[in-house]
Amino acid sequence: MREFIKRLEMEGELRRIKAEVDWNLELSHIAKINEERGGPALLFENVRGYKSPVFTSAFASTSRLALAMDMPKSSHLVDLMREWVKRTANKIPPKWVADAPCRQNVDEGDKVNLLKFPVPKFYPRDGGRYFGTAVIEITKDPDTGWVNLGTYRMQLLDEKTLATNFIKGKHAELMLQKYRERKEPMPIAVVVGADPVLFLVAAARLPAFESEYDIAGALRGEPVEVVKGLTVDLPIPATAEIVVEGEVDPFETKPEGPFGEYTGYYSGVGAAPRPFMKVKAVYYRDNPIFWVTTVGRAVTDTHMTMALTYGATLWQELEAMKIPGIKAVYCPPEGAGRMIAIISVKQMYPGHAMQVGTAAISTEMGAYGLKTVIVVDDDIDPWDLSRVLWALSFRFQPIRAEIIKRGRSTPLDPSLPVDARDITSRIIIDATIPFEWKEKPIPVELDPEVRKRVEGRWKELFG
Repeated sequence: MREFIKRLEMEGELRRIKAEVDWNLELSHIAKINEERGGPALLFENVRGYKSPVFTSAFASTSRLALAMDMPKSSHLVDLMREWVKRTANKIPPKWVADAPCRQNVDEGDKVNLLKFPVPKFYPRDGGRYFGTAVIEITKDPDTGWVNLGTYRMQLLDEKTLATNFIKGKHAELMLQKYRERKEPMPIAVVVGADPVLFLVAAARLPAFESEYDIAGALRGEPVEVVKGLTVDLPIPATAEIVVEGEVDPFETKPEGPFGEYTGYYSGVGAAPRPFMKVKAVYYRDNPIFWVTTVGRAVTDTHMTMALTYGATLWQELEAMKIPGIKAVYCPPEGAGRMIAIISVKQMYPGHAMQVGTAAISTEMGAYGLKTVIVVDDDIDPWDLSRVLWALSFRFQPIRAEIIKRGRSTPLDPSLPVDARDITSRIIIDATIPFEWKEKPIPVELDPEVRKRVEGRWKELFG
């Protein structure tokens, strides 16, 4: 992460905030307003009551996402998705190493105190301070040994306790179910600040039994260096800023929430009983950098991250289905990368567009929370929203839309009642010109010879 911060600073994409700021609401509000104004990533170097800095707004622009993936700053979000699909065709597993900068300082037992880190409170009605907004949570399947990296919010309850939010069906929650059957606590490690690509894959919707470490290695072109945990049998990123180790008892809960989520609404009306992490050990680099995201209403770096990782994963999974003709996939950050997908396809047979739409909601990514799929012809770039709206106006007929009444929802979707968020409806919108039409609308196009002549006179005409 430190190399990434240096790169951002060299590229003019980082601002150091040297004035004192309060961790209680002020820091997050500065970051959020900065993001709304299209500002740079921020490194708060003077957080009231603390000596270590806080890093935020890391991925609030496509240019910074591009830098994280070692791509040109001018890259479009879809360019990054396309490159993601290309790079991850061949996985690269992690590499065990002896040297671990993350262990420059080690606290165990009574010495553990999470309050020594500058954990912010983000929004007025949040249930408390949130340690985990840009964290990587590492767990392992007790039966298969499959290691999962996920990003789930974590509330700081006290100096040795973090409340979790393992949503039903998410990989960490599936693993916790197995530990419940075994009547055993689940070992867990929480990482703050690592290679930014690791955070991207942890936030992605990857299929079960697939290691995020392998995907991160593929994206980076070299293996992720890991060390064994001190108190847990888990692989830990060797260059992490902060690592928290402990366990989650599958039978115990504590109140957690509410939290200002990426939907732009609070996660609920009050606290809810959730599993929590009992911390056994904390280790960290000298002057560790605490990484957070503001979450809240779009568009923040959370939404940009989800747009990239969810869109790339959906594209990859559609490619794996061997469906021909897919030109591009775009999941807009305004929909947090998960609620809306726009797919451009070169039609080759009747029903092709609807096949693509139904396939999208059947993928690992699309089966969870995706509500609207818009399929457009290959002459429209799915990220060109003005052209997409044009297609919705002049190629789409509502009778050609398909409504699916029951699909898996996210419990964070505020368009559903708080007590009925397990199931969502979906719509597949075919905004293409049907392949089987014998007579198709004739597009209005400029005469190529006249266009060439006019462009040749452009300076004469306009100076």
